[in-house]
Amino acid sequence: MSQEQTNEPRESMDFDVVIVGAGPAGLSAAIRLKQLNQNLEIVVLEKGAEVGAHILSGAVIDPIGIDNLLPNWRDDKDAPLKVKVSKDEFLFLSKNKAFRLPNFLMPPLMNNHGNYIASLGKMCQWLAQKAEDLGVEIYPGFAASEVLYNENGAVRGVATGDMGVKKNGEHGENFAQGMEFLGKYVLFSEGARGSLSKQLIAKFKLDENCQPPKFGIGIKELWQIEPENHKAGLVQHAFGWPLDNNVGGGAFLYHFEDNIVAVGHVIHLDYKNPYLSPFDEFQRFKTHPAIRNTFKGAKRISFGARVISEGGWQSVPKLSFAGGALIGCAAGLVNLPRIKGSHNAILSGMLAAEKVAQAIGDGRSNDELVAYNDSWRTSDVGKDLKPVRNVKPLWSRFGTVWGVALGGFDMWTNNLFNLSIFGTLKHKTQDAHSLEPAAKHQKIDYPKPDNVLSFDRASSVYLSNTNHEEDQPVHLHLNNVALQQSSELEIFDGPSTRYCPAGVYEWSEIEGKNTYIINAQNCLHCKTCDIKDPNKNINWVTPQGGEGPLYQDM
Repeated sequence: MSQEQTNEPRESMDFDVVIVGAGPAGLSAAIRLKQLNQNLEIVVLEKGAEVGAHILSGAVIDPIGIDNLLPNWRDDKDAPLKVKVSKDEFLFLSKNKAFRLPNFLMPPLMNNHGNYIASLGKMCQWLAQKAEDLGVEIYPGFAASEVLYNENGAVRGVATGDMGVKKNGEHGENFAQGMEFLGKYVLFSEGARGSLSKQLIAKFKLDENCQPPKFGIGIKELWQIEPENHKAGLVQHAFGWPLDNNVGGGAFLYHFEDNIVAVGHVIHLDYKNPYLSPFDEFQRFKTHPAIRNTFKGAKRISFGARVISEGGWQSVPKLSFAGGALIGCAAGLVNLPRIKGSHNAILSGMLAAEKVAQAIGDGRSNDELVAYNDSWRTSDVGKDLKPVRNVKPLWSRFGTVWGVALGGFDMWTNNLFNLSIFGTLKHKTQDAHSLEPAAKHQKIDYPKPDNVLSFDRASSVYLSNTNHEEDQPVHLHLNNVALQQSSELEIFDGPSTRYCPAGVYEWSEIEGKNTYIINAQNCLHCKTCDIKDPNKNINWVTPQGGEGPLYQDM
């Protein structure tokens, strides 16, 4: 029996508030709602198999969000924020040298003292327990795949996808129909480039009066290193090699407790060269003379990747619409130069929750939370994003060396005088449109992995514990199959085989024809393909609930 033959109504459940995504924004919204009104019925839907399974971040966490949400958190022995930043280092890398930038040159907001090095996945698990203790219902493995609207066009809920559908569309023996979760308001906390958030932005034209969204891809590994190389609380940020001056990005090393180091690399997705491979650039970074000694005798224990919102102040869309709102990274609230977004995610979740609680208390439902959209720019979130609004445009215009210098100068003037000589700069274009034809560029000869510091994609994906049932519809949709051949391959020489960090895409000659193969079972849910395809021809949708990576402590 095919899906089209099923006309039975879906089971539905009613709540006061439905929250999509158990990240820091969604969980903080749920907690704040319960703090304001214990009688509210709240559900949080999480597409990962467990809370934290799809969470990936550096992370150095500014505690301002937690301080506001749970003021007494430091008295909780289970709180995951244990390692305070003890030392900040900023490095500029040439191919063989590292030049440390004096800390006094860095704008005050770049100072990490008072912040914590932590696993954002662990923090979300801790927040989830706090939410459940307050009576919030949390459903892991429930992937919201459809927005539901009432007769007036307002959001009234979401539906989860069917389970047990075969690749050919037939229902398997374990088929289970999706469910509807209905609420007076729905908050979308899906993270960067959320699949439903993207639909809502288009439907309600939320991006009509803002700049194009900008993104970077962040690739991260956890390593267990030798005790003599471990310095708990050390934070290192680097830019320069292996990227050239025309490619924005940088790297980080964060020393956790228990001899664990997180190492990661971020590349801005407005790069031009279709031969560039973010995964391979990351592997090269670890071989730098100033970096490699940290990993002498060490063991790599985890791997993952996720896109990061980089547009900031100018790119934040309208956040409210009839029946709901965008919060956290779904709203694009990351502070790029600080490489931080979790604090703003928490603060935005709280702000939205306060407006929702007030609306429900006033007897309202499914209308627009105008007060939320009108207040975020004057809140702590806006105060965090506005002073750094020109860093990304300056970097994109002038390259790494001059762009970083001008961005630093601009942050200083904002800090000292609350103004910028640049005003508010615009972002030039969407990241998909920045890629240039292959004929304009040379291929990049990346070294083969040594399996000591550098590795291949297959062994890396293995460490992410990624799993998808193979006999299900592919969750990576091509809008136009022919266009992938005529443009992605023939003009751009197959950049998806390089920008995807998980080896999902490949071009293979089958029976004398170039054939596009999508290995969807490898997908890390990073969303890079949904952003960087030069024709915006790939659409990422949710697979069955609970599938994808199963990150541990990322």
